Amino acid sequence: MLIDIHTHTYPTSDDSTLSPEELISRAKAIGLDGLCLTDHDGFWNPADVEKLGKDNDFLVIPGCEVTTEEGHLLVYGLNEYIFGMHKSAFVKDLVDEAGGAIVVAHPYRRVYRETAPQDEISYSEMIARGLRNNVFNIVDAIEIKNGRGTDKENEFSGNLANKLNMPGTGASDAHKLSDIGTFATEFYDKINGLQDLIVSIKSGRYRAIKLGTEK
Repeated sequence: MLIDIHTHTYPTSDDSTLSPEELISRAKAIGLDGLCLTDHDGFWNPADVEKLGKDNDFLVIPGCEVTTEEGHLLVYGLNEYIFGMHKSAFVKDLVDEAGGAIVVAHPYRRVYRETAPQDEISYSEMIARGLRNNVFNIVDAIEIKNGRGTDKENEFSGNLANKLNMPGTGASDAHKLSDIGTFATEFYDKINGLQDLIVSIKSGRYRAIKLGTEK
């Protein structure tokens, strides 16, 4: 199944220009099997997400992109923002209690610089700096293909995942219509809803793909 597990809609994410209906319509048109709504620090009412799915005959799963001091975390299984979630360890405790899953989003940010020297020593130093982030100890997967990242930024994320021997996901990180259809995650198991997604993320049975090019 092809699912975009990282998307944003307005007004829950005020930097997005997408309505949920626009997002779903475009996702269906390009052949996705489902998507996750992961607005910035904002949680959807599960009943509203269920209605969106039914009204549009499409798999829509709730999630959230939580901003922490250690990086942005895509969380699945929580229903509300609680004070203290700016700390990744606090988020981890909440997710564990809820039986959810976490994916670290665009890990190249604040670490990798395309304008920096790209020789082996300089690049290795950036990798080492990225690996020192303790956030990788609390997540289930790493986003290695992000639709708003450059090829080199995504390559850096993939190298981090390889060093950590962790599974990688793909997603559009859509904020506008043209973002949709860049990357997605191909799950090897059937996903019917949130709980299936959580189980699959934890299993590592998926791969990040570039849409329209990989079989």
